[in-house]
Amino acid sequence: MNIKQILLFSIGPIGAAVLGLVTLPIVAWLFSPEDIGRLTMLNVTISFSLLLFGLGLDQAYVREFHEVEDRPALLKAVFAPGFLMMTTGLSALIFLPWSLSDLLFGIDSTLLTGLLIAVIPITFFSHFFSLVLRMQEKGLAFSMSQLFPKLIFLMIIVGYVWFGTEAIFENLMMANLLSLLAVFLILTWSTRKDWVPALSATIDKTKQRQMIFYAIPLIGSGVAFWGLTAMDKFFLRSLSSFEELGIYSISVSFSAAALVLQAMFSTVWAPIVYKMVADGVDPHKVSNVIDYVLLAVIVIWSIAGIFSWMVTYILPPEYVQVQYILLAAMAYPLLYTLSEATGIGIGITRKTMYSMVAAVVALVINAVGNWLLIPSYGAAGAAMASAIAFFVFFTIRTEASARLWQSVKRVKIYASLIVMIIISIIINLIAIDNFFIVLIYSSILGLSVAGYPNQFKNIFKYIIKKAN
Repeated sequence: MNIKQILLFSIGPIGAAVLGLVTLPIVAWLFSPEDIGRLTMLNVTISFSLLLFGLGLDQAYVREFHEVEDRPALLKAVFAPGFLMMTTGLSALIFLPWSLSDLLFGIDSTLLTGLLIAVIPITFFSHFFSLVLRMQEKGLAFSMSQLFPKLIFLMIIVGYVWFGTEAIFENLMMANLLSLLAVFLILTWSTRKDWVPALSATIDKTKQRQMIFYAIPLIGSGVAFWGLTAMDKFFLRSLSSFEELGIYSISVSFSAAALVLQAMFSTVWAPIVYKMVADGVDPHKVSNVIDYVLLAVIVIWSIAGIFSWMVTYILPPEYVQVQYILLAAMAYPLLYTLSEATGIGIGITRKTMYSMVAAVVALVINAVGNWLLIPSYGAAGAAMASAIAFFVFFTIRTEASARLWQSVKRVKIYASLIVMIIISIIINLIAIDNFFIVLIYSSILGLSVAGYPNQFKNIFKYIIKKAN
């Protein structure tokens, strides 16, 4: 994958983040914090359905793509088990004795339950279709699959404002469904040359069993990881209120810069490394990548701290806590991104059980943290618990990879992350003046420049070279 392809893959995450930042204030002013909290529960449910019905076989598809010849058969082999499970599961929901919408959203509505059941298969199909584009290195098409949902959602929300549509959760959920449906239709057309042959392809049962055994630990780790990222929302839902959940959700959404890094890196990193290993490329090149990713994590975290005060000027007054909470909330996407680099040895050696161990241990720590902190600190407590849990998750994945595949120098990595997490937690607990927050993160940014002179020189040389 060359620099042009990487840039094409970057259009989607960057564009989606920009559109998200544009959409977020509009939604915050138009809808109540309670409705934004309910939308978060919808997104949590969708992400869980993808993990559960994906059965970890989407990751097996990424792992085996460059090592098989019959790729339509590969697609069918990884898609079919989850599709059958999803069809059975959604059919069973019809006979539930309680209201699914009341359970998730606190609103007893047949319409909301129907919309939820419709959203799940749409996102399931779209996920696998976009995976095809990703592995074929069709960067622009893959980026558009990420960009269009945000764009269409923004257009619908603007339409609500223009026509004076009632700001209720049903309309917010309908906007989400329509945006996902539009992208599903686009992906169905753009990947037709891949999924149509897959319909008649013959599945290699031996290969499918191999992938299932590879994916079994990923199912557990996937569900545990979902719990790790979603547990704070459920604890806020039960121990606090939809309002606190809405404030926390806005804080997480404002970590869009970190989410861009996560999306970009996660998209291109695994295919590149697996291809390198298949081609026999020197694995020590991974160490250089880790240095650049760590530098990016520190810089993005610092810039977020420097400009966090601006949040209060674009959100309603009830979201004043967001500027402090978002700094701890950024730990999840940043630490997960870095763990994708430092923990790549787990995937290379196919020892995926270690990923499950990392997720389960972090899940337990997150549960205890949420239980202890949310009653006293609300959304701020959820952010602190999540930051600590993800540091544990990162540490376990990093240490496992170092022992399974290739060891990397880790003292600077751990020291840098511990400092960033401690500062974020302190700001989360104590109402520090904005001037001192800017001063603290400006100092960290300056130290990062001094601590990684070679990396910065290489970046500037590359930019100058391209400019000329």
